Amino acid sequence: MTKRYSIGYALAPKKQKSFIQDSLVNQSKERGIDLIKIDSDKLLTDQGPFDCILHKLSGENWVHQLDDYVVKNPNVLIIDSPNEIEIVHNRVSMLQVVSDLVVICNNNQTHDGTITNTAAATFGIPKQMVIHDVDSLMDLCGMEAHGLKFPVIAKPLVADGSAKSHKMALVYNREGLSKLKPQIVLQEFVNHGGVIFKVYVVGDYVKCVKRKSLPDISEEQLVGISKEGTMSFSQVSNMTTENRAGGGNYYDHIEDAVMPPENLITDIARGLRQSMRLHLFNFDVIRDSRIGDHYLVIDINYFPGYAKMPCYESVLTDFFCDIVQGKQNLEGVKKEEEGCPVTGSVKEERMLVSNNCSADAGEEH
Repeated sequence: MTKRYSIGYALAPKKQKSFIQDSLVNQSKERGIDLIKIDSDKLLTDQGPFDCILHKLSGENWVHQLDDYVVKNPNVLIIDSPNEIEIVHNRVSMLQVVSDLVVICNNNQTHDGTITNTAAATFGIPKQMVIHDVDSLMDLCGMEAHGLKFPVIAKPLVADGSAKSHKMALVYNREGLSKLKPQIVLQEFVNHGGVIFKVYVVGDYVKCVKRKSLPDISEEQLVGISKEGTMSFSQVSNMTTENRAGGGNYYDHIEDAVMPPENLITDIARGLRQSMRLHLFNFDVIRDSRIGDHYLVIDINYFPGYAKMPCYESVLTDFFCDIVQGKQNLEGVKKEEEGCPVTGSVKEERMLVSNNCSADAGEEH
């Protein structure tokens, strides 16, 4: 009889509705994986047993419950560690990981020596600065010291997936700055052909899709583009036609945009996964129009809207099988080991870059 595995999931209602669909539940069940809802009204230690816990919750109470469960069930896999997830809840720490990866890449190796030289294509992050108070916000000298000039993107410092954390603004001038409320991050706006590349990572699986973004802005357009000083939006890739109307060029036909080099995207995805020790995330990439084959990572999101990704059921089911089978292998080899669970995959890197698929706009990245 085939061994069955239990994966408990703890998700907010909105996330649960979009992610835990019958198609995913049924495919997983066919592969020996039972997806079981964790009851938030009961103690976690009174539920299960689970081979793995999949979650996107936060708060001290939940973290303590996870800790208690791991103590009583040391072989359980937690996808992912709350401490590691916190890295991408701050827009400074998330991009610092990318900066560190750039240094490693320049030395042609990752922590385990697997990163390769990506030839002509390079990557980095946009210039940015943190604004903690109103005085700093209106200090244009501070902006210049960080290499920033208008227009800039204003983003909340906290990126915890809440509606508030998605509220951003394109700021054209000093008047626009006066309408912002710290704590925020001011990030340089880089012309990128009106296309953003969203890279979804599920364990070893990587999928790159392209979507419309903010249009390019020329120096001439900047002079009279907005008397209001700002243009608000929630997600760059969800911009409406009305939002785009005042700007410059962007691709009317998304298929015209050339995908980033596959090896570059693979290296970034692998490096981020190893550095952050996260299994479920996506990152947003734009091509710097000023340089050509230079790409900027502008955002990282934990546990994004995978249900918007084509064939997400097969991808996630494969991932579930990988982690529980990897757990079984680890238990067989390291029975004497105790402590923190190890969440590993036994498959080699798999890469799929799509030239014609794009994730639909929605409430999640």
